[in-house]
Amino acid sequence: MSPANSRISPREHFTCMKGNRPMIKTLRTAACLLAAAAAVTVSASPAAADDHAGLQRVLDQAVADGMPGAMADVRDGRRSWFGTAGVADTETGRKRSRQDYFRAGSTTKTFVAVVVLKLAAEGRLSLDDTVDKWLPGVVKGNGHDGSKITVRQLLNQISGVFPYTSDADLATKQWSTAFLKVRFNSYRPEDLVKTAMGNPPSFEPGKGWGYSNTNFILAGMIIEKVTGRSYADEINRRIIRPLGLRKTYLPGEVTKLRKPHARHYVKFLVGEDTTTPYDLTDMNPSWAGAAGSIVSTMGDLHTFYRAVLSGRLLPPAQQKEMFTTVSTKGVPWIDNTAYGLGIFSQKLSCGVTVWGNGGRIHGSWTYAMGTRDGRHMVVTNINGDWGNPISILTEEMEAEMCPPRSR
Repeated sequence: MSPANSRISPREHFTCMKGNRPMIKTLRTAACLLAAAAAVTVSASPAAADDHAGLQRVLDQAVADGMPGAMADVRDGRRSWFGTAGVADTETGRKRSRQDYFRAGSTTKTFVAVVVLKLAAEGRLSLDDTVDKWLPGVVKGNGHDGSKITVRQLLNQISGVFPYTSDADLATKQWSTAFLKVRFNSYRPEDLVKTAMGNPPSFEPGKGWGYSNTNFILAGMIIEKVTGRSYADEINRRIIRPLGLRKTYLPGEVTKLRKPHARHYVKFLVGEDTTTPYDLTDMNPSWAGAAGSIVSTMGDLHTFYRAVLSGRLLPPAQQKEMFTTVSTKGVPWIDNTAYGLGIFSQKLSCGVTVWGNGGRIHGSWTYAMGTRDGRHMVVTNINGDWGNPISILTEEMEAEMCPPRSR
């Protein structure tokens, strides 16, 4: 596979999904615009530079092609390396830092899936439970039927539930300059699901695969119904505190990021202005909720995904469930991937398969992927939201995970 040919469509808020509205074609076309070249600032330890020269070149090229800044953090056993290019702030010229907080988008899904699987291990719910068992009447309308959709189908994205982020009205508000006026609006999970229910299902439950953020909004609501506590509280109690993730948090409706952080820059995909970069670091992320609102850092995502991949968080039965995948072949998503429960695998051109998750939210693209045992991992973030960052992120994985003779 050539990463430059990744089929991902940047119209989604975190990662992407199939859509059939005419507006989506406009979004996809607009997303292909590239920014003008910018100066490159590199920060990497001389001793490690030769070991990760290929990865550093990808970071440099991303900034040369117009991204504000990019950074990658590698852990391989006990060895580590950090590289960066470009800037965290285009006004001050401050470089990106390993300690920076950033919005990590759909990596939230892995946290939510782990909590659901822990509840299954405790016998408090079953992956074969229907959505209606826990949320009666919530998934209903325009052909949706929560009595025919299971919890497992939410987590592996085969439910067919329409993605609320593909709703024509909401997508226009989110991905045009209209967002500048509504960026601090609050959204309840019920409102987001209602938006999804205003559209027909993408397919019958279990009869296809389609990335839908609505699936994880529903999963978060189920966690709350089962436990009587918010999904954020459960993530804190079951994952963040036990793993000592001191720099990971669910912001709720808090609009500002903790410091230090990079600025998050966006070029809107539709409307009259698709070339101006806007600083959208401050916004109310409640529209992302359990599908993609988490904030984290390089180090914390390493700790979390190493724990997930190595089996530290789940009993063997639930670990097996999490890593049982369905193919995404034939769907406009990321090439050569298979989707588990809130986690996916990606087969690189050299034959190596990496596991983890990625995320997109306004002005931030994140990838946290590694070998199946979690020993060799790359966490990377780009603080620009245009072009095709999935191609860049995949190239980073190729550079780090594939031996030079294989590339």
